[in-house]
Amino acid sequence: MSQNLFLELFKAGTESEVDLVISKYPNVFQNENWKPIGGLESNFSIIENQQSNPIAALVEKVTNSIDAILMKKCYENGIAPKNQDAPKTMDDAIDLFFGNASKSWDLTTNRKKQAEEIQILADGPTRESAVIIYDNGEGQHPQDFENTFLSLVRGNKNEIQFVQGKYNMGGSGAIVFCGKKGYHLIGSKRYDKTGEFGFTLIREHPLSKEEQVYKKNTWYEYLLIKDLIPSFPIEKLDLNLYNRTFETGTIIKLYSYQMKGVSGFAQDLSQNLNEFLFKPVLPVLAVDRKERYPNNKVLESSVFGLQRRLEDENDYVEDKFSEIYSDSVFGKMKVTCYVFKAKRGDRTVKQTKEDIARNFFKNGMSVLFSMNGQVHGYYTTEFITRSLKFNLLKDYLLINVDCSQLNFDFRKELFMASRDRLRQGEESNKLREFLKNNLVKSKLLEINKKRKDSIGLESEDTTELVKSFAKNLPKDGELFKLLQNTLRLEDRNKAVKPSTNHSQKTQKVEKDFKPERFPSFFRLYNKKDSDQVFNVPIGGEKALKFETDVEDHYFDRVEEAGDLQVSVLNFKRKDNNSTGGTAAGKGQLETTDLLNIAVSSPNKGTIKITVNPNTELRQGDEVELKASLKGPGESYQDEIVFLKIVAPEGTSKSKVEEPKEDFESLGLPELVKVKENEWGSLEMDRKTVINLLAEGDKLEKIYINLDSAVFLNYRKKLTNAEQIEVAQRKYLAAVYFHVLFLYMTTKSRGVSLLNEDGKDLQVDEYVKDIFDSYYSDFLLNFGMENLISVLED
Repeated sequence: MSQNLFLELFKAGTESEVDLVISKYPNVFQNENWKPIGGLESNFSIIENQQSNPIAALVEKVTNSIDAILMKKCYENGIAPKNQDAPKTMDDAIDLFFGNASKSWDLTTNRKKQAEEIQILADGPTRESAVIIYDNGEGQHPQDFENTFLSLVRGNKNEIQFVQGKYNMGGSGAIVFCGKKGYHLIGSKRYDKTGEFGFTLIREHPLSKEEQVYKKNTWYEYLLIKDLIPSFPIEKLDLNLYNRTFETGTIIKLYSYQMKGVSGFAQDLSQNLNEFLFKPVLPVLAVDRKERYPNNKVLESSVFGLQRRLEDENDYVEDKFSEIYSDSVFGKMKVTCYVFKAKRGDRTVKQTKEDIARNFFKNGMSVLFSMNGQVHGYYTTEFITRSLKFNLLKDYLLINVDCSQLNFDFRKELFMASRDRLRQGEESNKLREFLKNNLVKSKLLEINKKRKDSIGLESEDTTELVKSFAKNLPKDGELFKLLQNTLRLEDRNKAVKPSTNHSQKTQKVEKDFKPERFPSFFRLYNKKDSDQVFNVPIGGEKALKFETDVEDHYFDRVEEAGDLQVSVLNFKRKDNNSTGGTAAGKGQLETTDLLNIAVSSPNKGTIKITVNPNTELRQGDEVELKASLKGPGESYQDEIVFLKIVAPEGTSKSKVEEPKEDFESLGLPELVKVKENEWGSLEMDRKTVINLLAEGDKLEKIYINLDSAVFLNYRKKLTNAEQIEVAQRKYLAAVYFHVLFLYMTTKSRGVSLLNEDGKDLQVDEYVKDIFDSYYSDFLLNFGMENLISVLED
């Protein structure tokens, strides 16, 4: 009977079909046969307080499957997972258990073969999909279900270093997304084929009328038969898996799973999973059914993480680089930035932006915080615009912060147990400020400037329109105060320093750089002698440059990635007492005890190491550092650097003369006229009226489309050149000033804007959307005579 019951439940495609099976066996599914998960009727608060996103909850299931594969391999190698001989990290486990085979997973065929060990399969109708998760991992005996699959906060994996799981609760987060009744089927058999195949059904307990009177909340429960997990013997089960039958491992079915925004299961789900699994150690296979999508040619897709997609993606990615920070407060973290192209191939700027959003930002995550390859929290584009103030990169920048080596005490205060969002608190605020301060002076600054310069449009002579407005603006009025507070107006009529004669300077010729896969040399740039000492001011920093011939992405590539290590060889106090050493030991100092260090990835043969003294160092102290760049295999190339701590850098006390205000040259946004042949560098088409360039909160330019449909339609009514010229001036004036005041007023109100998907909407986007609708048509057709009268004098 148990086998028939399992197969009928497994074949059910929706929760309503599960109801039919339950009604067929009233004696089995009676109330006495259900027990609360974790033995707690209060489990509702634990399970409901898990992931807020159905994809993030599904990722926890995948993570458990990866853990199960590694645990199985550990047992098969005769190693107890909690012993000292067990791998210390997930990467170590892959090297030990899979060896060179893992190097071949970049090949499609080999990756797909390995991915068959963990499968995510679609089932049921397309509008109410069930999700099946299978892994060929360690599996569990029926009698162990209650201590593994059905337990909460037991910490079964807490002492096992090479797995991701910790609290024994993450897998329960998916239950709340299983339809309205929480139906969730679990089946498993131990990897060594001992014991029987066990299974149980999970559901949300249906409160009776009597229970509704005295129970505030329901709970989640699982099925027992005669106080035991139901089971039956098997050799094989045909469960419609991809390319195999079920023998051992675990299989889970989530009925009527609420996956919003996932249309094509294999492709769409794999993109979603890749975002949350930035760099998984094992590939996963997403599989759809031919009967669900008869015309879909892609029914299987391997999931192997967003990093690997980005590393192989030359069509979308314009630039990528990394920074490695070693800090006494945080520990060590690697920050990798990927900048996407503003325009790719024959696609327009708007189409490119939509393609990028669809392929890489499905879940609105722009800054990812990952641990062992899994995303544990994120920032939206709000961090890029409000903290970094790189508005032009808002939709084109993805940042991964690898937190695997953060200090434990800091990390535990940063991440929630649900592993899908950051805890809001002091640690989170410190990390945000640290990232902002370092990234604004990274290569992103150069990239943002280059992106801004690439627009390259001519504003022609539109300054008179702005001057006419500024000339009549009383400086003591409320309007001026509003402008000043919102737009951060500046006097641009400042004295300009005499330009130097550039023609007399020798132009710097950039040498031809030929990158190598591995470095053949590593040395200090322009080194004068072996005892050269660099002064580092207290409270300041010193950037050291090193020469090499290794390729730019040496630290960031997936296979055979390089590394640069910085260690303290010797440390002298000014009283000549010393300590130090090449390795940390009793009484010795770690590098971060003395210095905060940032290592930038190679850039055309240059590696920059920035050192910043922490509070332990005093004036006169000397530090001997060793920088070691990894070469082929385990070889390293070393370079020694001597540092001396000096007094803080002084600040100039000379009084800066306040410039005289000239309201004809106020820092109002520049008005730029754009025609069709200039759309290529902006996100514009016939429907677009304006585009805005903002840097952080400051509005710098307003681009007005002279070939917008709304203006061209209005111009058709006019009969001569003079009328057209007046109409254009009217159009420019109306749009410019309305944009200015809509932007200014919205900013001054401090409102939080969300788009229809619930994602943050910037003020410039909001104003642009208003003008792309009917607002500009209204302005042209209902008169602006009073506003532009000053221009007709």
